[in-house]
Amino acid sequence: MNISIIGLGLIGGSIARDLKSQIYVQVSGVDSNDNHCQMALDLGVVDQIISLEEAMDSSDVIIIAVPVDALQQLLPTILNQINDHQVLIDVGSTKKLICDAVRGHDKRGRFIAAHPLAGTEFSGPGAALKGLFVEKKNIVCESDLVQSDAMEIAMKIFDSLGMQTIFMDPSEHDKHLAYVSHLSHVSSFMLGMTVLDIERDEKQIFNLAGTGFASTVRLAKSNPKTWSAIFEKNNVHLSAALDQYILWLQKFKKAMDEGDRTAMETYMTSANDIKRVLNK
Repeated sequence: MNISIIGLGLIGGSIARDLKSQIYVQVSGVDSNDNHCQMALDLGVVDQIISLEEAMDSSDVIIIAVPVDALQQLLPTILNQINDHQVLIDVGSTKKLICDAVRGHDKRGRFIAAHPLAGTEFSGPGAALKGLFVEKKNIVCESDLVQSDAMEIAMKIFDSLGMQTIFMDPSEHDKHLAYVSHLSHVSSFMLGMTVLDIERDEKQIFNLAGTGFASTVRLAKSNPKTWSAIFEKNNVHLSAALDQYILWLQKFKKAMDEGDRTAMETYMTSANDIKRVLNK
């Protein structure tokens, strides 16, 4: 099977690494960044680098792993040119606008809208990790619009990566991800900005930062171009999430300013319940 990965960053590169190790699979890479292409070859992430046109001509499966703004523009173009036997999969972090971009397209049945819930704060081919997706959730949207043979091929790929696939409406996907993923990244970015703005002594930040700060601000090291695109495409749900987050920050600040330790402990005790949710 010939599989082409468009976008050789963390997600695309990690998919390529795992698929490349499988028998009877050749993995080709496509990327507009020449440095990424050379690095992917040097690190053995892909078997070869080809052009987008070559990928559309020669691939059995095309996986698009580019930022969601570029994805939304690129997806219809690729669908226009693939044949009735090729399979197209995206792995973008937002789904509603992506699905809307190809709604009613003649080749809609060849496209699987997916989102593997995996990643790190690092980017580029050098960040690609073998086994990144093992036992991770993978969300597929609008599976009812996919032709059975295309879905079967996609599921074999997802299973081979070790993922647990679940199915969800694209609007529901974007709403839930705004709270459990996108809000976390905004919070981490802005925490980093706050500390850098207030604490000008970088040496003291380094000396005093404990594991709590390091783990909370870890996501602030993520690629801004990738995440600004996600925030823009999911701005409605993310804005609502931020409103709720700001409300709780204001409540906590008020309790702290008033010396209301009981209120602070009540809020934190309620927040402790997240352990029960995450340990299910």
